[in-house]
Amino acid sequence: MTHPAEAMPSSAYSLLDSGTYRSSILTRGPWHHEHQHAGPPIALVCRAIERAAAAHGLTHIARLTANLLRPVPIGELAIEVATDYAGRNAGHFSARLMAGGKEVARFTALAQRENDVPIPDGLPGHPLPPPPQGPDGLPQAVFPFAGRHVGYADLVETRVAHGRFFQGPCAIWFRLRHPLLDSEAPGAYQRVAVAADSGNGISAILDLQSYSFVNSDLTINLLRPPQGEWICIDARTLLGPNGCGLAESALYDIHGLIGRATQSLTISRRA
Repeated sequence: MTHPAEAMPSSAYSLLDSGTYRSSILTRGPWHHEHQHAGPPIALVCRAIERAAAAHGLTHIARLTANLLRPVPIGELAIEVATDYAGRNAGHFSARLMAGGKEVARFTALAQRENDVPIPDGLPGHPLPPPPQGPDGLPQAVFPFAGRHVGYADLVETRVAHGRFFQGPCAIWFRLRHPLLDSEAPGAYQRVAVAADSGNGISAILDLQSYSFVNSDLTINLLRPPQGEWICIDARTLLGPNGCGLAESALYDIHGLIGRATQSLTISRRA
């Protein structure tokens, strides 16, 4: 899957002595050779927000919104996290992702305190929807940009649950092949963030060679912590007649529905 001239890094990022992060080419996305796929840097910021929230006893990341201001370069990144409000049961956090002295993405998040609250039987809409067919034995999904160079397609392993990859609505299982950060097992929320930004791509209905359909944001809402290594993105793309669109995804782990994700799209024809 990889270009023979490029060595395979061991992780997406390395933590530097300065407290900043060095990006590896495993973060490279499909739109530009020197720009990252948004999934890995969103996951890296999610990790920083998780740590800030945990200091207040808030262990569930209920919502994470990433506003993608500029392309994220493959280079050194800095993260700034602020606690906007931390109460007894919920906290609001914000973060900035910096590269080359510029803010490239801005984040807000809601973290909640987890409590054991038994749910009555027979509630409408419950039990929650089960996941699509599990990843074991499913065919591998191959990104159309895989093989040109080391990048995001090498960072994740993908399996097709249903639909056709990059040809409309489909469900794809994702699992990290490499750690997000050197010598550290990625957390459950980080696994979701790496995968969720791909909803736009995997459910694409426009030709990648003829059109650009970049997302300028990502919002993830989760009703419970994910479990296990595999995350399923059941996605579809919706287009308006005004050069704008929406990608929406149902998110699953191997036990069932865990939440939803949305992305706002800007559509343009390539020269």
